[in-house]
Amino acid sequence: MINTDILIIGAGPTGLFTVFEAGLLKLKCHLIDALPQPGGQCSEIYPKKPIYDIPAYPEILAGDLTNKLLEQSKQFEPGFTLGERAQTIEKQLDGSFVVTTNKGTKHKAPIVAIAGGLGSFEPRKPAIDRLQSFEDKGVAYIIKDPEVYRDQKVVIAGGGDSALDWAIFLSEVASEVILIHRRNEFRGALDSVDKVQELKDKGLIKLITPAEVTAVFGDSKLEAIEVTKLGEPPLRIKTDNFIPLFGLSPKLGPIADWGLEIEKNAIKVNNALDYQTNIPGVFAIGDVNNYPGKLKLILCGFHEATLMCQAAYKIINPGKRYVLKYTTVSGIDGFDGTRKEAPKAVVKSID
Repeated sequence: MINTDILIIGAGPTGLFTVFEAGLLKLKCHLIDALPQPGGQCSEIYPKKPIYDIPAYPEILAGDLTNKLLEQSKQFEPGFTLGERAQTIEKQLDGSFVVTTNKGTKHKAPIVAIAGGLGSFEPRKPAIDRLQSFEDKGVAYIIKDPEVYRDQKVVIAGGGDSALDWAIFLSEVASEVILIHRRNEFRGALDSVDKVQELKDKGLIKLITPAEVTAVFGDSKLEAIEVTKLGEPPLRIKTDNFIPLFGLSPKLGPIADWGLEIEKNAIKVNNALDYQTNIPGVFAIGDVNNYPGKLKLILCGFHEATLMCQAAYKIINPGKRYVLKYTTVSGIDGFDGTRKEAPKAVVKSID
């Protein structure tokens, strides 16, 4: 039995940052993740994808963000159960919870924080004949290493942020990038739409809208695709790669059977207070939760993790007054007894 103060389900960015915030409160954390390494989607799906909305980083690769978060949390010595999925949860007589994985590993904690991102997920695949026969032979639904496409012809289909971001990124890597979308309007960030248009004007990206990829061709590997544009005859385009980026189909998995209140395939929480679920002591933070005004952004997950840890401290230490100290004031006390000093300043308290 693994015992800890806060059991975190999901080792993505939000889960990793929770370790740091909990550590400042002298609370130990243990993380469970079905993936074999920490980082969630940032490690598994797009480690080389640049992220632009992390404070203080004008641009940082998703994999590098994971490494920075691991470095930040390392001083608080979190435990990890990787490659195992949280399967069941049982409330104990003392109010704590026992979470058991699909491999039978048991974890006990007074607080459970579900930070599972979108949950388990599969890419949405377009209904194109023979598409699956070219998977890993020129067809991919996730870009892990953009260097795979160095000096190759690439066709991307989609109209969201991933399609736009990768078209922009690969314009400096691939010999040719074609972006195809079934509408003239894109769903992604306006800056990305403007950037794609700018690259189109420079001849670095070819844009075909409104259109759809309707067929794929090749023998042992992908050689060409067919594009159908409204009111025009089908067009065959030679390419080395076809990457349909139509998003992920998220599933909560076993967590959906834990008695939590589910809304829009996400866990409903009380955002007016502390992101607690309908089960006292069980919290949901990051992309896995839902509440009025919810934004699925990494930085929002960081904020939710911070408030959740404050609430967890009060549950674990009932009646004990916590004095909030800024890290610029008190420094950071590690579990190993080391201390990073900081200058003296005013301290605020919270009852």
